[in-house]
Amino acid sequence: MKEIFKTENLRFLNMLSYKDIAIPRTGMTFIKGPSGAGKSSLLKLLNASASPSSGSIYYEGKELESFDTVELRKEVILIGQSVYLFDESIEENFRLYYSYRDLPAPDEETMLSYLRLCEADFGLLKSCVSLSGGERQRVYIAIYLSFLPKVLLLDEPTSALDLKTARMLLKNLKEFAAEKEMTMIVVSHDDALAEEFSDHLVSITREEA
Repeated sequence: MKEIFKTENLRFLNMLSYKDIAIPRTGMTFIKGPSGAGKSSLLKLLNASASPSSGSIYYEGKELESFDTVELRKEVILIGQSVYLFDESIEENFRLYYSYRDLPAPDEETMLSYLRLCEADFGLLKSCVSLSGGERQRVYIAIYLSFLPKVLLLDEPTSALDLKTARMLLKNLKEFAAEKEMTMIVVSHDDALAEEFSDHLVSITREEA
């Protein structure tokens, strides 16, 4: 199967060394490994939020360093564990994030459709200040998902969710990714969720650099 990412002899901060990795273009790939193995760091490396100490990352068959970083991060979006929402309504957060990209904001029904997809159907006028951690996480995912990236990197997207909501979110995301031919790469500590929803599994271990 054609891969969208491939790594060779990858090292980070001269502390982490990764075995060579290939991530398929299609489906939902889960990355598993013990604490300290570098799962979150790997996601940052894949969208050039961090730079390797040595080795190579290939995206679409080309070395990652050959891409314009700003443009790369538009099509390879990383949603980390920290959520950044403005103290405004959900609608205003959509509009602000789109304005930063010099893009017209989607209409209200489109915003609502992404919120429903992410199990965050709270209404556009609801203030983000009043949302719980798990609710903020889902709104944040909905906003970035609406940009329709080619690749979505998700770092512990269900960490603040109960099991039922986590399963619904991942089910919706997996179906949406298949429909849009979007690559989704997920770091999760939950082995049961990984087993249920992964099309592909990548296991990494702590290696001495």
